Amino acid sequence: MNDLVKISDIFNLNYGNSLELINLEKCSSTDYNSIPFVSRSEKNNGVSAFVYEMIDIETNPKHTLTVALGGSVLSTFYQPLPFYTGFHVLVLSPKKKMSVEEMLFYAKCISSNKYKYSYGRQANKTLKDLLIPKNTPKKLIDILSRFKTNLEQDLKQKPVIAKKIKLDTNNWKLFSLLDLFTITGSKTTPKQELEEIGYGMFPNVTTQATNNGVDNFYDVHTEEGNVLTVDSAVLGYCSFQPLKFSASDHVEKLIPKFEMNNYVAMFFVTIMNLEKYRYNYGRKASQTRMKTISIKLPEKNGKPNFSLMEKYIKSLPYSKSL
Repeated sequence: MNDLVKISDIFNLNYGNSLELINLEKCSSTDYNSIPFVSRSEKNNGVSAFVYEMIDIETNPKHTLTVALGGSVLSTFYQPLPFYTGFHVLVLSPKKKMSVEEMLFYAKCISSNKYKYSYGRQANKTLKDLLIPKNTPKKLIDILSRFKTNLEQDLKQKPVIAKKIKLDTNNWKLFSLLDLFTITGSKTTPKQELEEIGYGMFPNVTTQATNNGVDNFYDVHTEEGNVLTVDSAVLGYCSFQPLKFSASDHVEKLIPKFEMNNYVAMFFVTIMNLEKYRYNYGRKASQTRMKTISIKLPEKNGKPNFSLMEKYIKSLPYSKSL
């Protein structure tokens, strides 16, 4: 069994810059001298904006972990670039040399303790004493290392189709969502029940609009894969679920009435997410509402041109990774 030690035995803990974003100049991530600004967010690797580097403020070092002590308490991320932080963000530097895979393992170990905290119980005083594994499991690190290597190789590959395909949206036609999909709900599985069952290979799809809607993987599934899921609680975020999965409340399913592969699914996800502006807290993407919606799609002989959809996605960069 892997021995447990305190976080402070493995990492040096230091507070970040404690800057206010309102006092910084925002920029694009591609701008010269742009720096990630890490806040207490649980989204986008904790990065809430990019700002211009300032000569009088030292950046935090790369190859470190950031931990939110308040807000989304214990949201933990690996930072591959130098960065600034907002208030109540701790920066963890390893006391010994660690690979990226090991750092990601410890980020997951730390964030898995989120349930112990809340907006009223922050982690300022207790984080240093939180217990984590002394060593990283070699089998897991080997799996992560292979995954990283394969992903890097995939990203270097050319698209499935080298020829660029242009879309002429002027000739697209409206198609009823209900004619294309069976629109239904999913079974809600409480988080406590999932935790009791334990971690595994099946994604748990939630209403979050990041990470394909997935918050974790467990050893249980209630829904079949190869479907689209839509958040009916807030933004109407759509994602493609190729695998069997479990779900939280307010996750609706769009089961295709046609033969759908990964490429066609990603085309639909893009179209559906362009429709998000229609939804908000007061006007949700409910099953009833989605059954009345029509979306514009490429058309051929009066039917959706699924072949063109597939070819277009295959012509995009990284399509071999799908």
